[in-house]
Amino acid sequence: MENRLKEHRARLGINQADMGKRAGVSRQTISLIERGDYSPSVSLALKLAKICQVTVEDIFTYTEEGEENE
Repeated sequence: MENRLKEHRARLGINQADMGKRAGVSRQTISLIERGDYSPSVSLALKLAKICQVTVEDIFTYTEEGEENE
């Protein structure tokens, strides 16, 4: 899964700690998501999208292994 969370967070002008507070998770969790080392739960993905005022699909893109991005 790829994501654009860092871009959306930067657009809002908030750091990882602030994003974590708003989403109810740690700064480390936000960092792991942004690096692609952690896939958030559906509820966390929805919270992040709501915070960023975009759809989940605007942040997260799922591709099968070996599949090219569109």
